[in-house]
Amino acid sequence: MTKTALLAILILVGAVTAAAAESTGLGPGDKVRIVVFGEEDLSGEFELDGKGVFSMPLIGPVDGNVTGPRDLEARIAAMLRDGYLTNPKVSIEVLTYRPVYVLGEVNAPGSYPYKTGMTVLTAAAMAGGFTYRADEDEIEVSRGGSGPAKVMPADTVIRPGDIIRVHERFF
Repeated sequence: MTKTALLAILILVGAVTAAAAESTGLGPGDKVRIVVFGEEDLSGEFELDGKGVFSMPLIGPVDGNVTGPRDLEARIAAMLRDGYLTNPKVSIEVLTYRPVYVLGEVNAPGSYPYKTGMTVLTAAAMAGGFTYRADEDEIEVSRGGSGPAKVMPADTVIRPGDIIRVHERFF
């Protein structure tokens, strides 16, 4: 493999990883730090309520249910530009995402902090690994904790708020 081909692969992998991190949408229970440059009174840490909304000084309620932090930056900047600041510069850092839940045939079922790039297998590992009765081919994931659960492979990337259920195998 040439150096150019190897470099192209590394760039592609980096782009996919960055895209996966950005595609992690924000939702209820997430905590963010918002910095409006030059406006300390508008900056701070905010937690999205049960509907994914939080309140900021001057602009009031902000719907945080967006596809990612960059989208929220643009939304807040537009709201501030509408009668408050001429050229707002907004930066958002996600402090914590909502947890993931692992249930069923794992050694320590419960809620675990979400990490970008987590898979079903890494979530099961955080939960102490599979029990001897676990059916590792029958793992259901409910996206965001709502909607129907679907059987997914162990290398599936999970999202904040997902519920993972490991079923018992039948001999």
